[in-house]
Amino acid sequence: MSYSVNIASQLEKSLPDELLALVRAAADLAKAYGQRLYLVGGSIRDLLLGRRNLDIDLVVEGDALELAHLLTKIYGGDLIIHPRFGTAKFRKAGFAIDLATARLETYKRPGALPKVVPGSIRDDLFRRDFTINAMAVRLDPENLGELLDPYGGSDDLEKGLIRILYPNSFIDDATRILRAIRYEQRLGFHLEPSTEKLLRRDVTMMDTLSGDRLRHEIELILMEVRPEKAFLRSEELGVLRMLNPSLRGDGWLAERFEQARQLTKPDATLYLSLLIYQLSEEENEGLIQRLKVSGKMAKTMRDTIRLKEEIPTLADTSLSPSSIYRLLEGYSPQAILATSLASPSPIASSNLIIYVNKLRYMRPILNGEALKKMGVVEGPRIGEMLRALLDARLDGRVETKGDEEALVRGWLKGQASSSPP
Repeated sequence: MSYSVNIASQLEKSLPDELLALVRAAADLAKAYGQRLYLVGGSIRDLLLGRRNLDIDLVVEGDALELAHLLTKIYGGDLIIHPRFGTAKFRKAGFAIDLATARLETYKRPGALPKVVPGSIRDDLFRRDFTINAMAVRLDPENLGELLDPYGGSDDLEKGLIRILYPNSFIDDATRILRAIRYEQRLGFHLEPSTEKLLRRDVTMMDTLSGDRLRHEIELILMEVRPEKAFLRSEELGVLRMLNPSLRGDGWLAERFEQARQLTKPDATLYLSLLIYQLSEEENEGLIQRLKVSGKMAKTMRDTIRLKEEIPTLADTSLSPSSIYRLLEGYSPQAILATSLASPSPIASSNLIIYVNKLRYMRPILNGEALKKMGVVEGPRIGEMLRALLDARLDGRVETKGDEEALVRGWLKGQASSSPP
């Protein structure tokens, strides 16, 4: 495969007309104001690989914020700016373009966010993670489509290699360790030998990362088509143990991830629940704190570990639907689904799936107002009866509205064979 050809025609073929028009408009404005505009990053990598990528990153040798404001003023659209980094996001017609001032980055200490100063396009490419992401395409009309590849990214694309740009790359920014693995597995590439050696050397630098930055990289892996491949590779390289020594990216995990895909369309939370399933409660809590996980995802992680304790009860063949419901009520659906995939008990797994797919959606037909009209005094008794009606419906003792009304009348007369709690 050769990348020596001018890729302007490839750009025109790969981008939707509306997005291509926005790129051309930005290029025309940049020229009019004496600035140079480049397409950079992953969109070029994927373009050369024949992969669709509509995440457009433009770099300006000049002032990206000025260009973004002009683009919005003339063509309309929405604009979000980040003055500290000289970046902006322009949205129009359902598409988005990221614009950035060409910049040079320096790192005060490992793991810190970089100090940013304006620079050349070559400076901007050097600050990037890997050679395959350190290419640019000129967008000025006179040189449209010309590929700038100062670090040999196109050669590494042909060879299928992931290569860092300088020896201290992983030290300066250890998120590149996880990104290297993610790209390697997504593209079916290999770490270039010296890059792999440096990654193994610098794996402890992951301790310099904030929880937010580390969690973001993990979430990106979890959104891959087959995230288990990255976790397996992470274990091989000694990366996974930096998150927690008990985490495994083995065949067990790969099987569960594949089962999850056969059952549903997994999201990051489901995959994460399977990843942490074999941790202890203490280990899980430590990982939650390390990654600064909060909200629904943290609840799902905790629920997943706690649900393991319910498996012996859930494995009881005599368990009624209402008992299953009461056992699982309040647990995160993703935690329940993960536990159903991970449980060694087929009976427990079946009961968990029944809850996820059916029981959790069931409700009595009668509501509080209907009960009051039937003579139930307003107060705690209404809640008790609604709960008992739900149990009766779950267990198949009532099916119709009439069945529920008959049961309530029996309770009111004290003649029912069973009564609400």
